[in-house]
Amino acid sequence: MPIAHNLGFPPLGPNRELKRATEAYWSGKIPRADLLRTGATLRAAHWRLQRDAGLDLIPSNDFSYYDRVLDTCAMAGAVPARYGLSGGPVDLDTYFAMARGVQAGGRDVTAMEMTKWFDTNYHYIVPEFDRGQTFRLASSKPVDEFQEAKALGFHTKPVLIGPVTFLLLGKTRAAAFDRLELLDALLPVYGEVLARLAAAGATWVQLDEPSLALDRTPQELAAYGRAYRFLAERAPQLKLLVATYFAGLDDSLPTARELPVAGLHVDLVRAPRQLDPLLKTWPKGRVLSLGVIDGRNVWRADLAAALALLERGRERIGADELWVAPSCSLLHVPVDLDLERRLDPDLKGWLAFAKQKLAEVVTLTRAVRDGREAVAGELEANARAIASRRSSRRIHDPAVKQRAGAVGDRDLRRASPHATRRKQQLRLPLFPTTTIGSFPQTAEVRAARKQLHDGKLTPQEYDAFIAEQIARTLKLQEDLGLDVLVHGEFERNDMVEYFGEQLQGFAFTEHGWVQSYGTRYVKPPLIYGDVSRPKPMTVRWSTYAQSRTAKPVKGMLTGPVTILQWSFVRDDQPRAETAKQLALAIRDEVKDLEAAGIRVIQIDEPALREGLPLKRAEWPAYLDWAVNAFRLATSSVSDATQIHTHMCYSEFNDVIRVIEKMDADVISIESARSGSELLDGFREYKYPNEIGPGVYDIHSPRVPSAAEIVAALQRMQAVLHDRQIWVNPDCGLKTRGWDETLAALRNMVQAARQLRPVPAPASAPAGG
Repeated sequence: MPIAHNLGFPPLGPNRELKRATEAYWSGKIPRADLLRTGATLRAAHWRLQRDAGLDLIPSNDFSYYDRVLDTCAMAGAVPARYGLSGGPVDLDTYFAMARGVQAGGRDVTAMEMTKWFDTNYHYIVPEFDRGQTFRLASSKPVDEFQEAKALGFHTKPVLIGPVTFLLLGKTRAAAFDRLELLDALLPVYGEVLARLAAAGATWVQLDEPSLALDRTPQELAAYGRAYRFLAERAPQLKLLVATYFAGLDDSLPTARELPVAGLHVDLVRAPRQLDPLLKTWPKGRVLSLGVIDGRNVWRADLAAALALLERGRERIGADELWVAPSCSLLHVPVDLDLERRLDPDLKGWLAFAKQKLAEVVTLTRAVRDGREAVAGELEANARAIASRRSSRRIHDPAVKQRAGAVGDRDLRRASPHATRRKQQLRLPLFPTTTIGSFPQTAEVRAARKQLHDGKLTPQEYDAFIAEQIARTLKLQEDLGLDVLVHGEFERNDMVEYFGEQLQGFAFTEHGWVQSYGTRYVKPPLIYGDVSRPKPMTVRWSTYAQSRTAKPVKGMLTGPVTILQWSFVRDDQPRAETAKQLALAIRDEVKDLEAAGIRVIQIDEPALREGLPLKRAEWPAYLDWAVNAFRLATSSVSDATQIHTHMCYSEFNDVIRVIEKMDADVISIESARSGSELLDGFREYKYPNEIGPGVYDIHSPRVPSAAEIVAALQRMQAVLHDRQIWVNPDCGLKTRGWDETLAALRNMVQAARQLRPVPAPASAPAGG
């Protein structure tokens, strides 16, 4: 019979219980046992929720205290030597040190690199590999959590990051080499885990291989075959399900079809076109899992359309070998729509979060198993909701569509090239210092925001509090000696949510949290309709800040592509069209900031690389509209206004030449955590504008020394002209504490000053 299953469930808990427990453990407020108890409670609740939803097969080992790729590093003993683990299991403190770094008790160890999980806003910890590296089973977490579920009465499907994807996601840290050289050394660890799972009573094991759906070389495809022949032989009693998602298999289809495994999962939300080629040649006796419910977005599924795909599958391969699932893990959507009490009822009827998506999977499975008549009521209710959304007048604004349609090439160009503009812009010393925008969002700041929300602070009292925070932060920056200041963004809950709250076409949730990295959760807005800006969004606080200092203060905005990527975006029109509407709204804000006297405006686009399609053939079309959206937002200003942008935590060397086309005067870009690998790109490509490769990692609590920052700047000098280099952290400082922030910035300013030329002494007067 058809099987309803899930690829993964969000670990955070409906009320972010995991965040609170983890951060309490980090700060020493609770013991390790309490953190582990919270994890066990959440796992049990999530298994129970999925069983009660009607799933036939529930995942285990999809839970993580930080990141599943980091979990795999621990499992395989892939722990860099700097963490001092000489043997034995990977303990919890070593695990967190790998994720966050550590600077305590005489230890000063940097964190591992962090970057985006394919084209999502989820960040994973990047494995570090050396040639000749050995692996060993150093964490029994997959087996432990299977047995934990079994003891509670849940027979689960353990989930692992597949061995080939694990290697392809990693980076080499010394001399470059083919990471797949390590496959034969890694596979015995996977074989041992599978053997232990089989001994514990597991039937199915899911191995996530999303990298198989990317463009792959013949050698890489051959590695998949070698890996799964080994694993099939090592644990023949287990049934292996290889899961692909985020893209279609395309040229990798023959390899995927021929793997010696019991089943394959494919993403039909992202790539429905792959169904027919799969069905034409699907071997009899193997499971085909069809991901027909969107695991990346929050809109209610069109069950009739999804069911049509499933029925085609049933007709070709039969019901017994057909599985029904979300397209990918539900990690990327909020937990439960039922928690939302304030959403507009019509809009709420258009949505489905993780819990509701499980119900959609079960409904579709019943329809395949028992016929449409068995779920006629559910299908009819779904059809009404889909029709309601399509016909709603709230979605469409003719004036917005008309304005977007009138955009031409002249709207995308600055008046003069950068070389001309920079002569009219700020006069600053070499190696000018600045920050990315935000300063620490302390418990006091968050409490004030909550008090305003709860009516315990009046708007006037809240505004006075924000003004005091801004004034204090400007004074601190002046005392530190920073050259270009920021107002600190204390009035902003989130760099996307804050803007969405002031734009038409957006809606917001109270509990729609998703994990971005570690304990950093975000609450993405919902873009349900055409976007416009009714009134200025940032001018008030930007002009207030500039009035409090003689130094330049940056106006801070979030760019159109990042707002798009970090929201749950409407799926009833092309993303490029929504990006253009967002760009026009930001363009209006840029004009107002300039008119108010702000001469430095930063429009952050950290998600530009993140949005890059997974297939290279689709890159040009995306980059064209993404870059044009940024240019549309920024091109209206005069030559004297300096446009900055910021990017972080993605593989920017892939698009380094495209960044120039954005035509920002200055770009600040994450570099420290990735080992300054960005600079390697500048050895071959001479970037013409100004750039600030980040000099220290703000996602780690450690404070870099001035000497460490000087060394980073000297590496930059090897590939950039001194006049190009700005000095700044990797990213915003909102997640850091004040003590570490001030200490790090003090060292940063000191380092910049050390590299500046010493002024020549004044000449002695003539005569004698």
